[in-house]
Amino acid sequence: MTTSHPLWLNAKPLVLASASETRAALLKQAGIPVTCQPADIDERAVAAPLETAGASPVRIARHLAIAKAKAVSEKAKGRVVLGADQVLVGPQGQLHKPRDRTQAATQLRTLSGHRHRLVSAFALVCDGVVLHRGQASANLVMRVLSEAMINQYLDAAGDAVLTSVGGYQLERLGVHLFASVRGEHSTILGLPMLPVLAALRHLGLVAA
Repeated sequence: MTTSHPLWLNAKPLVLASASETRAALLKQAGIPVTCQPADIDERAVAAPLETAGASPVRIARHLAIAKAKAVSEKAKGRVVLGADQVLVGPQGQLHKPRDRTQAATQLRTLSGHRHRLVSAFALVCDGVVLHRGQASANLVMRVLSEAMINQYLDAAGDAVLTSVGGYQLERLGVHLFASVRGEHSTILGLPMLPVLAALRHLGLVAA
């Protein structure tokens, strides 16, 4: 597959090691042609030893982003692969994607009325070699949520709450939950576009 775009300088699209429609949309909106190839890894198994060892959220997010990119790179010879991951650090520590509605409700109660931090990391890999990596953070304050609001939100959002840490997607119905947000929007969505584009420019893959 070949591609052409005035700002994208590579002959083939970027490979995104994810099935995330949101991350793919961020890249496409920036003029980056992309093909999606989800990484077949057990994220919890990869992250658990680091968490047990007390690794920082940045290190954990970076490690997962690299693991995803390398897993896909094995099947995409000669292609540049982008892996990404996001870690949420709340008032009681790190949260993961909720397993079910009950856990999503528990996470929302934990975040209600408090500030939390999102760390979004990325890695660019080709043929198993890490070409570049980076991250960015954002701080969000969730407003105080009543039990009625939590249930109304979960009813309206449906299974989408199981796809994101914290049980929300800010770009969708999750925006109703917040009092304030500080940070670049794409970082909150799970792919820090400004450092990603800087890395692509450094590698000569997009126009400088």
